[in-house]
Amino acid sequence: MFSHVMVGSNDIEQSKTFYDALLGTLGAPPGFVDDKGRVFYRTKTGTFAIGKPIDGDPACHANGGTIGFAASSSEAVDAWHAAGVAHGGTPCEDPPGVRESGFGNLYLAYLRDPAGNKLCALYRLPREQ
Repeated sequence: MFSHVMVGSNDIEQSKTFYDALLGTLGAPPGFVDDKGRVFYRTKTGTFAIGKPIDGDPACHANGGTIGFAASSSEAVDAWHAAGVAHGGTPCEDPPGVRESGFGNLYLAYLRDPAGNKLCALYRLPREQ
């Protein structure tokens, strides 16, 4: 459904350091900086990007918005969360762990990136047989 997600940043270098570490835990290669100073992380499932706002105003986060990243295990979610905190992210919501939902049990972790964007890592736990 989505081709890409882009977030704004007022400090591209800080954000690249943060996302290189964070997305690296999920198997993404380091971000590529284009000739406009934007950073792109491309995988077989989509593209995540960082850039300064085109209108010249300061970047700000979306109130109520969350960007979710798929993880391959609960351990990968924990590694994602730890890497994010170690590289300038701020924990938010409950600590990493299992949440029950109508979609089955999920293992989730939430962070805010250095620019304040709310992020989530999600692993869908196998249904009990």
